Amino acid sequence: MEQTVEQKLEALYELQTIHTKIDKIRQTRGELPMEVADLEDDVAGLETRIQKIKTELDDLEDSIVNRKNIIKESLALVKKYETQQNNVKNNREFDAISKEIEIQGLEVQVCEKKIKEFQFEINNKTEVYDKALSDLEERKSDLEIKRTELANITSETEKEEEVLIKDSEKAEEKIDARLRVAYNRLRGNFKNGLAVVTIERDSCSGCFNQIPPQRQSDIRQRKKVIVCEHCGRILVDETMAEDIKNVATTV
Repeated sequence: MEQTVEQKLEALYELQTIHTKIDKIRQTRGELPMEVADLEDDVAGLETRIQKIKTELDDLEDSIVNRKNIIKESLALVKKYETQQNNVKNNREFDAISKEIEIQGLEVQVCEKKIKEFQFEINNKTEVYDKALSDLEERKSDLEIKRTELANITSETEKEEEVLIKDSEKAEEKIDARLRVAYNRLRGNFKNGLAVVTIERDSCSGCFNQIPPQRQSDIRQRKKVIVCEHCGRILVDETMAEDIKNVATTV
């Protein structure tokens, strides 16, 4: 059986009333869900950064160890060559060994220079690492506080919200697909989520613009779906709104 326009308007306003209650519950949470999500992103980002710096520090430490090992090898070769110099038979052999000693000496100098550079980089990265660790602990502490606040608020309203969501699903079943699409589009257009509003003091209670007397009369007759000329919201008369509120209160 096809609904009358009046029944369609009643169904729309009933759904709006339920959604408004859900919106108010969610508003009590304020920016907390977003703040929690942002802090979770911060924590994840800092953990990734800390791990990256830790890997870089480990690589630098390994590089220092490798350079120290090269120095040891070079110094050992220098001693070996110096011993060999004592047993050379001619100047050509002496000069060749001297060249090798010089090469190993240069290798030691290069490694010592690299070690200093690595150590300087380690010192800088360690400062950044320590700062990131401090920031991480701070973010984790903030996150724990915000999560607790959100959990407390959610636990107080969770059951009520679940009931209202089920009620909204039932109310949506009473509305045909075309009107439901229009309603949802309007809901998304306004921050307060009001798609269906009443006449209040001869004005649209959504945008507060004056409604001409003839248009008010048409709205009260409930023979067609009428929208506000200024904001596009669906309009219902105050009597219908009161009747639906009274029924909801009684239930």
